[in-house]
Amino acid sequence: MIESDRIVNLGAQPEIVDTPTHSGKGQKIARCPKCRIAVWSNYSGAGPVIRFVRVGTLDVPDHLPPDIHIFTASKQPWFQLPADVPSVSEYYDRESLWPAESLARRQALLPLIEAYQKARAAG
Repeated sequence: MIESDRIVNLGAQPEIVDTPTHSGKGQKIARCPKCRIAVWSNYSGAGPVIRFVRVGTLDVPDHLPPDIHIFTASKQPWFQLPADVPSVSEYYDRESLWPAESLARRQALLPLIEAYQKARAAG
C-alpha cells in the first residue's frame, strides 16, 4: 500500500477493471494490457489516493517483504505462513500494528481521501 503519487509507471498504461468485492463497494484493479497480470488495486475507501501494489510485479520484490498477512482465513490449508510475521484471519487494527511513520503518512493523506469520498457521494 503506497501513495499513488509515488508510483511511476514504466510500461504500457494499465487497463482498469471494476471488480466486485465482499464488502459490496468494489475495487478497481489495474492490469497489464498485454499479460493481464494485476499490477495494483484501488479500493473504494481511499479511491485513487492509495494503491495496493502487487509486490511480485516490481523489479526487485525482495525489497518489500510483508509486514503482516491479512485475510488468512481464505488461504489454502497447505500454505504455511512464516511464524515471524503477524497474521490475522481478516483485517486488523492499523493503530496497534502500523509503525508510527506509516500512521503519519496515512494521516497526511486523510484530507485527500475525505475529498475523494465527498466527491463520490455527491455523484
